[in-house]
Amino acid sequence: MKILVYGINYAPELTGIGKYTAEMAETLVEKGHTVRVVCAPPYYPEWRIASGYSALRYSTEERGGVALWRAPLWVPSRPSGMRRIAHLASFALSSFPVMLRQALWRPDVVVCIAPSLLNAPAGWLVARLTGAHAWIHIQDYEVDAAFSLGMLKGSLLKRAVLALERTLLKRFDTVSTISGKMIEHAMRKGIQPHKLVHFANWADTHSIYPLKRPSELRTSLYISPTATIVLYSGNMGAKQGLDILADAARRLVMRDDVVFVFCGNGPARAELLMRCGGLRNCRFLELQPISRLNELLNLADIHVLPQRADAADLVMPSKLTGMFASGRAVIAMASPGTELHDVVAPRGIVVPPGDAETLASSIDALAANAAERARLGQAGRKFAEAVLSRDAVLSAFDAKLHALRPAPSDAEVPGARHPDF
Repeated sequence: MKILVYGINYAPELTGIGKYTAEMAETLVEKGHTVRVVCAPPYYPEWRIASGYSALRYSTEERGGVALWRAPLWVPSRPSGMRRIAHLASFALSSFPVMLRQALWRPDVVVCIAPSLLNAPAGWLVARLTGAHAWIHIQDYEVDAAFSLGMLKGSLLKRAVLALERTLLKRFDTVSTISGKMIEHAMRKGIQPHKLVHFANWADTHSIYPLKRPSELRTSLYISPTATIVLYSGNMGAKQGLDILADAARRLVMRDDVVFVFCGNGPARAELLMRCGGLRNCRFLELQPISRLNELLNLADIHVLPQRADAADLVMPSKLTGMFASGRAVIAMASPGTELHDVVAPRGIVVPPGDAETLASSIDALAANAAERARLGQAGRKFAEAVLSRDAVLSAFDAKLHALRPAPSDAEVPGARHPDF
């Protein structure tokens, strides 16, 4: 099949949506599909255009067998609510003519990745012009999250934007998202159940696996072999609630055998550095290349996953898959009844969002109990292998794609397009 993927983020971005979109596209190529991608130059999570790319020029390249068309965009250094909208709009406008050009290719399926919904009209239009199946995949509910987190304000604006979102989503033939609770949220927006597909994020259990030795990064950070390392790795943004980690580190500063390591970048990094200033139990790392990702995730004795309560079930942290795959213990912040709570509770520790004291107490107790850390790590690894493996998730997605159109019969005209289901 000819598959056109449309999304702002793509490799070589090391974290977040771009990583998953690239792995999806490259896997589809391996399975025999022809895949094209319209995306932006890499900028995330640093919010800075990567070296070797331009924010002002269109470019093309091939990566992992996937043909890429990159459209320019504006990248703010501090992405506040309105600046973030302008940033997303700049890509939606610059990429529109590129998408129209792809209509000449006549794809069988157009897959739009959200965020950003601002891209969706162009993706839907190309699908309708070419008779392709229009599929939108929701990694997080950006509109709901923006209002919940205070990035956007105003009841009238909220009603108007949510109405536009509902209208747009209903026009797509398939709407997929990454968790059961997010599927339920789509139904509350009026999406018919027969259009909905659960398409979870995955873990590359072949590349991410428990090491039988200490991570080399422990030595490079001058951390004692006997110390317990608490690791946060990923984007440092508003949705993460990283201030709670700084508060927990401060409460445990007198413990010489517990060290917090923060790895990543993003708009909240500077504030986190300030909050951790003077704390001898904190270390900071830049994002590591993919080749070092397993070393990084195995640096943890305990992974921590903070999450603001007001973002619950509007996003499902993609970094959780790698945490489980690494075979290390996980402590997550989530409220009962949320998807994150339900996923972590059987194989990790869950504490209330925003509760630094309970988080610190849980870290303190788990740091003193190596056997429990090992038990939880093994349970998480088994879950990753059984449910979250890249092969299983993307094979199921491939099967969904093949089911979109029946195999041609002898009576059909060669090249004729089949109606969407």
